[in-house]
Amino acid sequence: MDDKRVCVVTGGGSGMGLEAAKILGQGRVVVLTGRTVAKLEHAVAELEAAGVEAHAHACDVSQRQSVRELAEYAAGLGRVTNVVHAAGVSPTMGTPEQMVRIDALGTVYVNQEFAKVMGPGSVIVDVASNSAYALPKLLINEKIYRLAEQDEDAFIRRMLKKANLAKSDYNKSGFAYALSKNFAVWYAQKSAFDLGEKGIRVASLSPGLIATGMGKAEASHGDGMLKYGAERRMGTPEEADERNGYLAGVDVLVDGGCTNGKRFRK
Repeated sequence: MDDKRVCVVTGGGSGMGLEAAKILGQGRVVVLTGRTVAKLEHAVAELEAAGVEAHAHACDVSQRQSVRELAEYAAGLGRVTNVVHAAGVSPTMGTPEQMVRIDALGTVYVNQEFAKVMGPGSVIVDVASNSAYALPKLLINEKIYRLAEQDEDAFIRRMLKKANLAKSDYNKSGFAYALSKNFAVWYAQKSAFDLGEKGIRVASLSPGLIATGMGKAEASHGDGMLKYGAERRMGTPEEADERNGYLAGVDVLVDGGCTNGKRFRK
């Protein structure tokens, strides 16, 4: 096997995924994945023009087999050292079930399948959303979350039952989105302890409204939250770099998982 370091970015055809690929592509082979091949090929050309070795590989993260094939493809190019799981859909883009299958179960498939081809010193970052923090605690049930690894049909059914408490179609999708992103944060934490002994670090990132195609599509519904922002503005994809330009008003807990380990270590 080639000893090149490989970085995989799901949802890498545009937006935050593509910006992350531009940063991580320095000194690494980049694999961009998504469902639209034309978009991926355009992004690959942009990276190659910047001197980055890049490859496009179509993948539907809501299908485990598709994710497994992606992981195997990436491993064939070198050592998979970085995965940025940015693929997802927002409430204007799909049904509640699509939210759960793509945003929630997709996180399970990516973490599990890539863990099979990654080794010590590697990192998985699951992109969630600040919507994960919008839910009242009484609506969050970790027993339901654990069904994602035990009984997928029951997991989907229970998640949709909660989402359907909302009245309008958009709000049902929005509820499913928030639940799925809250799950993604939880699952990244769980994965950190499941995979930590293999030397694989896992963390999540929860952006707010970002000025991408997806973010702008949600702006008419979510721009009310911007009035609470430190700068009262949307973030930009370019702020994914080392400046962390949209990071404000939070404590970044850097303790090797010790605090959250109380919930996951038995």
